[in-house]
Amino acid sequence: MPAFTSEHTDHAEPYENPPAHAVAALPAIDLPIAEGPIALTEALCNIESVSGNELAIANSIEQVLRTCAHLEVTRIGNNIIARTNLGRERRVIVAGHIDTVPVAANLPVRRTIVDGQDTLWGRGTVDMKAGVAVQLALAVELAEPRQDVTWCFYENEEVASSLNGLGVVARTRPDLLHGDFAILGEPSSAGIEGGCNGTLRVIVTTTGVAAHSARSWMGINAIHEAHEILNRLAHYEPQTITVEGLAYREGMNAVSISGGIAGNVIPDRCEVTVNFRFAPSRTPKEAEAHVRELFSGFEVTVDDIAAGARPGLDAPLAQEFSQTVLALTGGSPAPKYGWTDVARFSELGISAVNFGPGDAIYAHKDDEHCPTEQITVCYEALKSWLK
Repeated sequence: MPAFTSEHTDHAEPYENPPAHAVAALPAIDLPIAEGPIALTEALCNIESVSGNELAIANSIEQVLRTCAHLEVTRIGNNIIARTNLGRERRVIVAGHIDTVPVAANLPVRRTIVDGQDTLWGRGTVDMKAGVAVQLALAVELAEPRQDVTWCFYENEEVASSLNGLGVVARTRPDLLHGDFAILGEPSSAGIEGGCNGTLRVIVTTTGVAAHSARSWMGINAIHEAHEILNRLAHYEPQTITVEGLAYREGMNAVSISGGIAGNVIPDRCEVTVNFRFAPSRTPKEAEAHVRELFSGFEVTVDDIAAGARPGLDAPLAQEFSQTVLALTGGSPAPKYGWTDVARFSELGISAVNFGPGDAIYAHKDDEHCPTEQITVCYEALKSWLK
């Protein structure tokens, strides 16, 4: 789930595996695969893997997967793809990213009881190493699933899109991502979340005239000129748009502001970065046009943009999976408000859902935590459906 974020303009530059000496310099850490997904979640979280530093966790996951005779394992950079090849009629992709946002004094993981629930606290417990632990445990355990399965562990989801490991695999080895249905282990409180919002980031700029602050009347203060940008945002009313039965809430927010030259200079430039989260019924072009209309009269530069994904819950495998999960967990499908890599699968023509332990409200927060019961529920539900 996107610090800001995995999103998004892809480029087709080649991608190299890490040099052999780098891999050798950082040996794998033995993972407690036999102890189940809860212990595995704790172990994975305790391998710090802030985006760009995934080598140790990738090595550790690869070491486990290469012990499995039923899996064909391919490594591209710090992306590990493990596939069964049983000749099944259908292929399911189960994917999860192995990076996190920066640690905030919330590692190593601690385990406590909260409101009667056994709970893991720490960076990655929600976003999304609990989901990764579930898929890794099942990748090892399920030697003969009823569908062929592609298990995808990828890096750099939390940073620029050009680095996103799933995008890298799609560009360099698209054959590894052929499939009929995909399950992304992003946190969904162990429920089914369909599709995702799109995301657009723009920089809205004001300009002025620099001057000495002792003679401010000789200049035009660009920071002061930004008040109209903030005023429009303050009065903006985001929409809730229903798409295929799911209600997606939009949002338009300033996420940063910068300007100024020195403590005694009237600034001649100010930039307000605005993030628009838009319903999957809007195309990226429509979203951009909407933002440009809102900030008409100002210079607007697109910094990052990615389409959302429609729910796609009417696809046969999506229906089948949802019925299995909801029979165990209750509830009903919900929309995914944040951007996730279900959008990448959608672009590949593959129906995909979000299904993983943890409440996305706690993703990226200092008090990130996940009830262990949700890890068990996701593990059992996914195992039941695949087996």
